[in-house]
Amino acid sequence: MDATFSDQVPVVHPSPVADGSARPGVVVLAEIRETPLSVDECLAAVRLPEVGGIGLFIGTVRDHDHGRSVDDLEYSAHPNATRELARVAADVAAEQGVRAMAVLHRTGRLAIGDIAVIVAAGAAHRAEALTACRRLIDDVKEQVPIWKRQAFADGSSEWVGAC
Repeated sequence: MDATFSDQVPVVHPSPVADGSARPGVVVLAEIRETPLSVDECLAAVRLPEVGGIGLFIGTVRDHDHGRSVDDLEYSAHPNATRELARVAADVAAEQGVRAMAVLHRTGRLAIGDIAVIVAAGAAHRAEALTACRRLIDDVKEQVPIWKRQAFADGSSEWVGAC
């Protein structure tokens, strides 16, 4: 795989095989950004000729948590978080046998309804794509050092660790 860097954030591109398609288990996109995330970008990254099913998860900022009203939240990431994001995505891609994986996570202050994370998995069949998508979002939340601070309507706030 070839990796390029934009603002110290690796984007992993597929290594084509002889027929121009990506190798199975390739992380096509893995980034942490302070700017709004694009569902279309993630879908385009995993839409390959050999992909027959795409699993997609979009995590948005909701207006409540555990019965408390949330005004907004802020995500912070460790300097190594992007590398960990790419590693986790590569591990899931290899274990699940999907053709391509993409994951974007947002940092900074987000409003209610903003997209915080997008995960996409492209596989030959829907079952593999959906399983890989679910596994990736679960592993990102457990293993990647990204934290969120929730601001509540009552003026209080709390930090929640993603791993």
